[in-house]
Amino acid sequence: MTLFTSLGEGYVRRALIEVVLVGVLCGAVGVQVVLRRLSFLTSALTHATFPGVVLASLLGLGLVLGAGLFGLVVVAVVAVLTGPRGAERGRETSSVTAVVLSGGFALGMALLSTQDGFSRDLTAFLVGSILTVQPGDILVSAVTTAAVLAILVALRKELLLGAFDPDALAAAGYPARRLDLVLLLAIEATVVTSLPAVGTIMAVALIAGPAATARLWCSRTGTMTALSMAIGVASGVIGLTVSEQWNVAAGGAIVLTVAAFFMVSLALRSLPRGESLAPVAARRKPAGRATYPG
Repeated sequence: MTLFTSLGEGYVRRALIEVVLVGVLCGAVGVQVVLRRLSFLTSALTHATFPGVVLASLLGLGLVLGAGLFGLVVVAVVAVLTGPRGAERGRETSSVTAVVLSGGFALGMALLSTQDGFSRDLTAFLVGSILTVQPGDILVSAVTTAAVLAILVALRKELLLGAFDPDALAAAGYPARRLDLVLLLAIEATVVTSLPAVGTIMAVALIAGPAATARLWCSRTGTMTALSMAIGVASGVIGLTVSEQWNVAAGGAIVLTVAAFFMVSLALRSLPRGESLAPVAARRKPAGRATYPG
């Protein structure tokens, strides 16, 4: 059964709408994640929200709500530990991220062990269950996508300046710490929104993968963002099609499609085609200080 012949089914239509929304959201936020080299931090956030899912299950609350509320706590902890005082004490961001990642996921597994048996809903949130999304999930995804995109558009210049020259951002008088916190919250909202599609384990691939692929082809952030969102949507639709055609896990099929886009693009960009097709990264100045045209 193909995706198009299955569109008469309500659950397939809901899944298709969800992957389009999540693809747009992850593609847009992923650009900031890739430019700021926050993929490892995003991975930590995906794993660290798992205890919120478990707590919500134990308390009888909505799993997405639990993940979102616990994610706010995680963001606050990361912001405090990586702040100016944390830097003075010699704490590196990567070290803090590693502790948050392993500690958060371990806490979730410890809480999970208190239950009799393994909850099917919790398993779905580990690897995703896009075919079971409900209208309420789609509404949450639509509202989150609209809100996050509005923030990214409103703070576009400030976020780009902070990505390529944080010293200049601070020197210009912008509230750099607050901008970083807003971006962290946007990333966390994206992580939570993508949980029904690909779960806590694979969400980072759907966020960073399309943007990393787009960066291989684009030298301007505007076109990079547009291409990243297009790849995110295409990966979702293709993955959902593969899932319907061959009866495989939709979340895994979506992430494998993201990986395929990246690997094919990387292989094509590695082919000797002259200076005009040299990778964008090779043309930029070192140390992330280059101006990235909008």
